[in-house]
Amino acid sequence: MSKEAKLAVGGQEYSLPIVEGTEGELGIAIGKLRDTTGHITLDDGYGNTGSCVSNITFIDGEKGILRYRGYPIEQLAEQSTFIETAHLLINGELPSRDKLREFSDRLTDNAYLHEDMRYHFESFPVTAHPMAILSSMINASSCFYPGLMGPANRERFDTHAARLISQVRTIAAYSYRKSKGFPTIYPKRNLKYTANFLHMMFSQPYEDYELKPEVVKALDLIFLLHADHEQNCSTATVRMVASSQANLFASAAAGVCALWGPLHGGANQAVIEMLQAIHDSGDDGSRFIQAAKDKDSGARLMGFGHRVYKNYDPRAKIIKAACDRILSGLHISDPLLDIAKHLEEQALNDSYFVERRLYPNVDFYSGIIMRAIGIPVEMFTVIFAIGRMPGWIANFKEILDNPKSRISRPRQIYMGATERQYVPIEERP
Repeated sequence: MSKEAKLAVGGQEYSLPIVEGTEGELGIAIGKLRDTTGHITLDDGYGNTGSCVSNITFIDGEKGILRYRGYPIEQLAEQSTFIETAHLLINGELPSRDKLREFSDRLTDNAYLHEDMRYHFESFPVTAHPMAILSSMINASSCFYPGLMGPANRERFDTHAARLISQVRTIAAYSYRKSKGFPTIYPKRNLKYTANFLHMMFSQPYEDYELKPEVVKALDLIFLLHADHEQNCSTATVRMVASSQANLFASAAAGVCALWGPLHGGANQAVIEMLQAIHDSGDDGSRFIQAAKDKDSGARLMGFGHRVYKNYDPRAKIIKAACDRILSGLHISDPLLDIAKHLEEQALNDSYFVERRLYPNVDFYSGIIMRAIGIPVEMFTVIFAIGRMPGWIANFKEILDNPKSRISRPRQIYMGATERQYVPIEERP
């Protein structure tokens, strides 16, 4: 195969190098396109544009493959933990026992927030959305660590990364309790990452939350499955902000804001809202599934299909099994789950959805698990943000470690008015 592509512009032919990834992905490098041809590419939404070269995550949407640093998501979900996977994403390799202990200890040492940050929480109204609090408080937290201010600091990166991964769950728990008017619950040194988060969310000063192993494991799995997903909207945002040499906390706060959108991190919340609306209408999903096939009905089947996956989302298979286990283990009978199963069965056997490859995705089941655990709907996207933090940090680190990194600066095709002269206000129609 030729290692270059030919482009004909204005009767002249240009050669463009072809870049091949380790998994056979092919890309045409256009870094010098404007200099040599005077043209740029136009790719609305970047659907066909590779914004970077990365070693972190591989996705094959046609085959339903997801790998972190080369490891299949199925193996990590079965054998690993969120914290071990976080170490893998950020550092590139599975840790030894000693390195994992060192990483875990660093997280424990950085779980506490500066006490003065409590005043910031008190300034938010009780109606504030947890994602607004999360992004604001991540940014505010950086102010308490002078080493974070200014250009990214490679020498203290490991500490800053651990502080962010650890404190994001503390901020999330505090924001939830603020919205409920509950007193703050501090982290415990003897609890592991996910268990500590549940403790800070649901314990009371007079009674610790009962940490059921199946609940802790299910939430840890949700974190792991969301830990990275290539160059999605929020990750690309983190990389763009990082390219300006903004600090890690500022870059992550930008990622939170991007994730907040209902077309990105809010999808699992939309699934629960859809299921609740179906239940409230007295439908078991049968009428809704028919309406979803009518483009004029306004009914949209949330939690099915994916921008990248044209096959079954591999995370959905894993989390569906986990969903069945936890609902059975907790002896929960949830009418919304019955509707969800009915929708899934109908869609997987309906030619309309099969032909369009509209399979259930990870959002379809994660919301049901979080609902069973007791996490309120408005916290769903926050849970997503906690899980995605290692991936954002790993992508930030790639920018930091690349000596050839430069600030991201997309071009545009201007379609506005051509040059015109200023008209004094008294002469305007």
